[in-house]
Amino acid sequence: MVIVMPKQFQLTRDFLLHFVKNVDDSIIDTKPNGFNNNLRWHIGHVLTTGEKFLFGFPTQTTFVPENYKTLFEMGSSPADWNEEDVPSLTVLIEQLEAQTARIRELEADFFEQELPFNFPYFNLKTYDDLFAFMMYHEADHLGQMKAMKKMVLNK
Repeated sequence: MVIVMPKQFQLTRDFLLHFVKNVDDSIIDTKPNGFNNNLRWHIGHVLTTGEKFLFGFPTQTTFVPENYKTLFEMGSSPADWNEEDVPSLTVLIEQLEAQTARIRELEADFFEQELPFNFPYFNLKTYDDLFAFMMYHEADHLGQMKAMKKMVLNK
């Protein structure tokens, strides 16, 4: 039995996709003052984190390239990127859309399973708990991206 995607996730992901599809590619790599990263990093980070949380990236999935771990994990920085390794905005959007479809295909019993690892924050025990955190995480990064876009365009 395939679950119906929770409305909160669908809303959050739809808003994220709408935002990234309407970002001008010319500002995607601009890092505004007061921020640690740029818009491309945030988009890749949300994608990579979702892949890590629900699909076991990088050991259990090859949906995104392994170098995304280095590019987009917490603590990484665009300052360390080699331009030829960085995915385009179009590629990141396509991967977010495909990931959304894959999440829709997850079965209800998947979310009931206990996590095979200890999540270091908030006493999360099941994939359902982790999925709820993932929704918060995406919304948080979307807010940061909106603030960054405003700052870049108001220079």
